[in-house]
Amino acid sequence: MKSILRYFLAFLGLLAIEICIAIFFTDTFIRPILGDFLVVILVYCFLISVSSLFYPRPNFHRKKFILLATLLFAIGVETLQAFPFIKMIGLEENRIAKIILGSVFDWWDILAYVLGVIVVYCLEYWYENLRQ
Repeated sequence: MKSILRYFLAFLGLLAIEICIAIFFTDTFIRPILGDFLVVILVYCFLISVSSLFYPRPNFHRKKFILLATLLFAIGVETLQAFPFIKMIGLEENRIAKIILGSVFDWWDILAYVLGVIVVYCLEYWYENLRQ
């Protein structure tokens, strides 16, 4: 139960940070790079907390799978931005959809996602080895 709460609280904290970044920052580093770095961690924490409802103590292998799925999802959403996807689904005028889905493909975003996943992997690996 503690792990569910820990990941869910991390998700809520990261969500608050992401909302603040989206509202208050229009720069070229914090919003596009740090925001993308944090969003994969946010999604990972959410998925771990939800999966913990079904698997109360997710092992390191399950966490690695969820981490890889998070990275693939983020890259998939970024790849959709290379095409007029948001226009195809009729949301090009919707500000919230543009913030969540994005509208411009950028290789730096993919780098930010990969770095976020690497940081989470290292923390999970360190924590797993600390417990043994």
